[in-house]
Order: sequence, then structure tokens, then C-alpha cells
Amino acid sequence: MAVARPQRAMTTAVPAEAKAVAMVGRTELGTISIADGVVSKIAARAAAENPDAGAAAVRMLGRAVPGAGHLGLRGTDLAGLPKTSVDVDGSKAFLTLEISVRWPASVPVVTEQVRSHLRRRVNDLTGLSVEEVHIVVADLVTDIARPPRVR
Repeated sequence: MAVARPQRAMTTAVPAEAKAVAMVGRTELGTISIADGVVSKIAARAAAENPDAGAAAVRMLGRAVPGAGHLGLRGTDLAGLPKTSVDVDGSKAFLTLEISVRWPASVPVVTEQVRSHLRRRVNDLTGLSVEEVHIVVADLVTDIARPPRVR
């Protein structure tokens, strides 16, 4: 007597690129798009999470404007948000940042930390793949306030 086995449903393999595109902006209910400005704010906050990186002073004609903070403009501040710009193309993001770095931290080390952290945070929060991160180190912060003395 022959026993009939149930047939398995056939599955087709979907390439990894097709899965990524389908997951980022398209759902069963429609398309989700994230504005460049939103990604720019996320990137600025993520960059500011590094204690050795921060906002760089406003530059005019290639020179930093001293005292820009007193005029209501962005000044060099490790606690401030750096200037960011983002181009979103489908499921890919291209970031540009202008930061200051704390002295005596290594500029290559800080920029690599910021770059890898940005890729991770932007991907986690938006689902976008960060293809490029251009970082301009516009200022080196040397006048760090000394810690208060204990009496």
C-alpha cells in the first residue's frame, strides 16, 4: 500500500537587493518617504553623540567668524549640533557634515568614529542605507574650559 506524502509549497529565492528595496520605503499599505531635513537632523544628533566632535564656527569667505555665537550665529561648540546636509535617493542616503574636533583627539580616529556611528544610527532609525559620509573638519577646539577646582 502506498502512502501519499503532502507536497511542500515551492519557494523562490529573492535576491538580497530586492528585499532591501522592498523593506525600506514600501509596505503593504503604501510607500513611506523620509524627507532630507529629517535625515539631516538625525545625522546631526548622531554626530553630536561623540564627545570629541561638535559644531564648527560659521565660515565666511573661507575664514571662521570669531564671536559668531554672540551674534546669534552658530559658533564652535562641542555641545552644539554640527552643520549637516543630506541627499536621499530612494533607499540610499549621502551625508555631508562640517564638524569641530576636540584637541588633542586624533582627527582620523574621531572622524572614523563619527562616520561609523552615523551609518549605524541613520540606518537603525530610518532604514536607509548610508552610502557616503563626507566629513569636513572645519575647526579644532583648543580652548576647553578647565574643570572646577575643589576647595
